[in-house]
Amino acid sequence: MDLSESRVSKLFGISYPIIQGGMVWCSGWKLASAVSNAGGLGIIGSGSMSPGLLKEHIRKTREATKKAFAVNVPLLTSHTEEILKIIVAEKVSIVFTAAGNPKIWTPFLKENGITVAHVVGGSKYAVKCEEAGVDAVVAEGFEAGGHNSREETTTFTLIPEARKAISLPLIAAGGIASGRAMLAAMALGAEGVQMGSVFAASEESSAHISFKKKIIKAAEGDTRLTMKKLIPVRMLKNELYRRIEEASVSGKSRAEIMDIMGRDKARLGMFEGDIDEGALEIGQVSSMIKEIRPAEEIIKSLIKEYIQVRKALL
Repeated sequence: MDLSESRVSKLFGISYPIIQGGMVWCSGWKLASAVSNAGGLGIIGSGSMSPGLLKEHIRKTREATKKAFAVNVPLLTSHTEEILKIIVAEKVSIVFTAAGNPKIWTPFLKENGITVAHVVGGSKYAVKCEEAGVDAVVAEGFEAGGHNSREETTTFTLIPEARKAISLPLIAAGGIASGRAMLAAMALGAEGVQMGSVFAASEESSAHISFKKKIIKAAEGDTRLTMKKLIPVRMLKNELYRRIEEASVSGKSRAEIMDIMGRDKARLGMFEGDIDEGALEIGQVSSMIKEIRPAEEIIKSLIKEYIQVRKALL
């Protein structure tokens, strides 16, 4: 199948059904515009932005690309309504929502002519997305970096279950960083893929260079899903991770564990480059990422490998 004919490609008006993850502290206007210019769908990650900063990134993205781009919005933040109103005012045409109930804000976005995709970690939530009226579903396995589903369902288990459960365009996420993995996800029923970790380590990512270097040095098993009883998050093992795990094992309270994690640890690690005391949120697939490359080169290599492997299997 011509990748431009995928339902995901047609829905978003892109050449390839490759969606960049809307990662906090990594997904600014430079990365979003670079991915969109290369034929995928670039996403601005609003989760680490104030409303005013988001407006600036939207405008800079629009200056840097004439192609489609999106904004990712975690629905549990205190300023969700203000963020969404800015998105509408700035005439953003695509929004990816996550970490919340899609029934609350999807009608508002649809009334304003916005295409909506929602991220879920289980097939039962995918059904709720279809009932809420979203246009596409991102099914994310627990291999993914950052905040994660408590179900711990892997991508290869989740995608076929979600495919059976809904009729909407389905996007696979979690553990995908190659053309081979992209083909595998589509064989299981996905019609596109969303990739975070590989773009977090790109040249255009706004992540700190120390974090990027830590990613490309990561080995298999260097990430862990921690804070499982609170807000599950996957990160690279470091001093912060060790202290969180020790607190969890010793029976510390929720408040004590949250105090260790703090509010700004993701910024400290991913944006400011403190690789010991910062939260280094990244996926299991980081062990496959061996160099810092431009987003365009990443996408070209993904497509090349996808085509080569598909031909070899036919």
